Amino acid sequence: MSRAPIYSSLNSPSNTTRRPRDSLELASLASTTPTSSHASRSSSPSGISSSRKISLSGEDPLSPSNPAGRTPQRPLTHSRSFSVTSAFDFASNLFPLSTTAVGYTSIGAAQSNGLDLVDGGNLEKHKSITYLNGLSLIVGLIIGSGIFSSPAQITTNAGSPGAALVVWLVAGILAWTGAASYAELGGAIPLNGGAQVYLSKIFGDLFGFLFTWSSVFVLKPGSAAIIAIIFGEYIVRAFSPNSTSTDPLPNTSSSIIWINKGISLVALTLVTILNCISTKLATRTGDALMFFKFFALLSIAITGLIVAATNKTLTSFPPNQDWKTTSWFAGTNTNASNWAVALYAGLWAFDGWDNTNFVLGEFRNPSRDLPRVIHSAMPLVILSYLLATLSYTLVLPDKIIASSNTIAVTFGARVFGPIGSLILALMVSGSCFGALNATAFTSGRLVYAAGKEGYLPAVFGTIEFEQQPYFELWIEVLGEDEGG
Repeated sequence: MSRAPIYSSLNSPSNTTRRPRDSLELASLASTTPTSSHASRSSSPSGISSSRKISLSGEDPLSPSNPAGRTPQRPLTHSRSFSVTSAFDFASNLFPLSTTAVGYTSIGAAQSNGLDLVDGGNLEKHKSITYLNGLSLIVGLIIGSGIFSSPAQITTNAGSPGAALVVWLVAGILAWTGAASYAELGGAIPLNGGAQVYLSKIFGDLFGFLFTWSSVFVLKPGSAAIIAIIFGEYIVRAFSPNSTSTDPLPNTSSSIIWINKGISLVALTLVTILNCISTKLATRTGDALMFFKFFALLSIAITGLIVAATNKTLTSFPPNQDWKTTSWFAGTNTNASNWAVALYAGLWAFDGWDNTNFVLGEFRNPSRDLPRVIHSAMPLVILSYLLATLSYTLVLPDKIIASSNTIAVTFGARVFGPIGSLILALMVSGSCFGALNATAFTSGRLVYAAGKEGYLPAVFGTIEFEQQPYFELWIEVLGEDEGG
């Protein structure tokens, strides 16, 4: 599959060679010249009407039709500069433009890729995502399994409760800075695809292509698999007869392991079906699970503070007393490599802040809502994580925190007994399910954008087919074979 490069050298080697324009430059020029709302694909292979192309060429100092480009004082090799700063000035004009395998077209325009799309075949035409939906997407994936699985790694490598809290805070601030950068990029290029679009438009198609294939075949499936496995662990742990044990898994027999994997597979199947049925159903499910996650973390925080204040639990297990008698920073690890591992575990728990950018093209008001989503979600998540970690420390000894991969179940069992472990396990499972739902929702948009750009087969960039889907065609073929 061959694709015309988006970017070329700024200096043209000859009078007849002129570098192709990208969507940012075309948007910048289009803001000063009126153009028709319908692009003529038959008269221009790049998706721009012939009259519009002549107009753009006349404004270009590199064009032979422009007398300014032929004067001896202004050689053709001196090209016009299009800075990123000027692109931000035309943010409102960037949305209608997108690269495709056959050139630049208006989003929503029909494309001659061999597949006939019905009206509504482009996701970007349907502006259905609101501020609350975006908030649930980013919170949905950040608050998944990390806060319930990473405390063991962070406490072990940090060495003390105070150092662990510092790691959580630093990881959250680093994640917030990355999210703020994505808010700027999303405001300048409000299209579906996230980092894939940004890399391809800034550095070229090769980088967008490599990111796409890495994400589709490694990053996204791996992330979903980890979340699904933790979902299965908590379900198995909830209904285990030894749910008050501090071991990561009370029973590690092969049957339990396969039950865990089976539950994980069922969860992945359910979220896939959910997103295939309806976009609105998936977003509304994400909205509900977002409030559920905040409720779960708030419940843990309040419970820990009450236990610390009253020094009582509903079980025979006494609450932790080390935080009263020992310095919070006693035993802090001084090895830089251990701090790096702890910070990595914290960053994993905050992973997902880029989620909203994958569906930015479907926002009703992306330039307004994206910064609001990011700068309201990140402080809420950081505060929730710090309060939950503080509650773990107030109730559980450091040795138990460092040895348990299902820390919430252990927390519930220590405070409320078996019923507490069951409730907390179900809460964490719901949180993991919400993260899976957000992953499936955004992963589908990444594959869709990659199909539109030509990084994947064009069929992956297709939403609906005219008249008969491929499935029905295969049914007809099989029927003819049987009849023959």
